[in-house]
Amino acid sequence: MIPARDPHELLSIAGGVLDGVVERFLAGVGAPSAVTKGPTDFATEVDLELERRISGELEQLTGIAVHGEEFGGPDLSEGTVWVLDPVDGTLNYSSGLPTAGILLALLEEGRPVLGLTWLPMMNRRYAASVDGPLLCNGEVLPALRRQHLSETMVGFGAFNVEGRGPIPGAYRVRALAEVSRVCRRLRMHGSTGADLAFTAAGVLGASVIFGYHPWDNAPGVALVRAAGGIVTDLAGQDWHIGSKSVLAAAPGVHDEVLNILKSLGDPGDYLDSAVGR
Repeated sequence: MIPARDPHELLSIAGGVLDGVVERFLAGVGAPSAVTKGPTDFATEVDLELERRISGELEQLTGIAVHGEEFGGPDLSEGTVWVLDPVDGTLNYSSGLPTAGILLALLEEGRPVLGLTWLPMMNRRYAASVDGPLLCNGEVLPALRRQHLSETMVGFGAFNVEGRGPIPGAYRVRALAEVSRVCRRLRMHGSTGADLAFTAAGVLGASVIFGYHPWDNAPGVALVRAAGGIVTDLAGQDWHIGSKSVLAAAPGVHDEVLNILKSLGDPGDYLDSAVGR
């Protein structure tokens, strides 16, 4: 599957590269916006610097090209390619919240085979080959056990109630409300990488991710699958690089959350809904 090197060797090399930029990542906490990417999205100079540095080192050490959030790269659905988010949770990072990190995955024909999520402000380094085991700071974590939704916390993706994208704000509010009726607690961390890593580690029972960017989702997908979790989109289809959402959860919890989401109908039907009016 992975040319030239054993996957565990590649995982070790990638982990070393990420370790090498942790000091710079921490030094840049609080960095202001440098590049505006949309009405509510931006990148800092640290994003740009780290992407250049990590990409260059990975390509030199592994011979595998990198597709980064800021500068792009090869087609992610073909061949073997790294996909990188140099600063996930950029607003958190710029504001000094600790749920921000560096995300990296190795894709083989669009399928995540390695995942790394570094959360430097929390001193957490999650890494895995998709076949397991899941590692945190180099220590093996236990596989996820079957649970009930009522026993667990659920991470929810951030949203704007006025949002009118593929998964409108009105649908998201309804999903949050209905899941909250059953789960132990809801949590919103503002970082897809953190939510998926916490799900893989069993801290959260599930994560509901409304975003579709592969650099946000692929690393955590690999981690959750390595831990024995289940990953689909919000409609219950197996997650792939083109999926527009993510539902990642422990066995048992996944089915319960999915049943709730299916009961809400098609997200597109909520485009004309008004919330709080």
